[in-house]
Amino acid sequence: MDYNFYTGEVLLIDKPYTWSSFQAVNKLKHAIKNHPSLLVDGVKVKPKIGHAGTLDPLATGLLIVCTGKKTKTINDLMGMEKEYTGTFLLGATTPCFDLEKEVDKTFPTEHITLEAIQQAAKDFTGIQQQVPPIFSAVMISGKRAYEMARAGEEVEMKSREIEIKEFEITNVNMPSVSFRIVCSKGTYIRSLARDFGLALNSGAHLTALCRTRIGDFKLGDAVTPQEFAEKLNP
Repeated sequence: MDYNFYTGEVLLIDKPYTWSSFQAVNKLKHAIKNHPSLLVDGVKVKPKIGHAGTLDPLATGLLIVCTGKKTKTINDLMGMEKEYTGTFLLGATTPCFDLEKEVDKTFPTEHITLEAIQQAAKDFTGIQQQVPPIFSAVMISGKRAYEMARAGEEVEMKSREIEIKEFEITNVNMPSVSFRIVCSKGTYIRSLARDFGLALNSGAHLTALCRTRIGDFKLGDAVTPQEFAEKLNP
């Protein structure tokens, strides 16, 4: 395939586990830096590159990366609905609502039935208010919330409107609950894990998450950053 990273490309990347979205973008930036398409009128231009929606380091899946003039489409891409699959662990919480930090509290789960789990999924379907995690990239007074939280500063997160369009429970093997979710932009699945546990009079945190779709772009069409670099520079 002939790429033109100056006029712009929309690249579908499968972000590896533990990689930050920034690391994935940097890998691509390094791979394309000497590409012939970045030689414009005899002058080498720096690769313009950015991604359309952060994935947490412990999440995997589809990351859309835009280059050149296609970076102007990033906001439109970020506005598209997302699809995720993943797993909640009931009966325990962590400060960041996933596995990045250790369990801080435990709760009973003996009272939780399959019917209650299915009903909770139905109750969370639709338009609603959600409070993002304090360990998130949300901007507060010019600073990232996670920077403030890690510095020990008081962080007050405001709720925002989101929509969960589909919430399917795909497997229950207590205390693990696997799911598929289709949601609007701005939805934090980690926050949903917290709220899901509360709705079941227990606790919960996210133990696995994969973004499988953004709009019509699918994970099945994506490549890892390493695969992209090897394909571009064999």
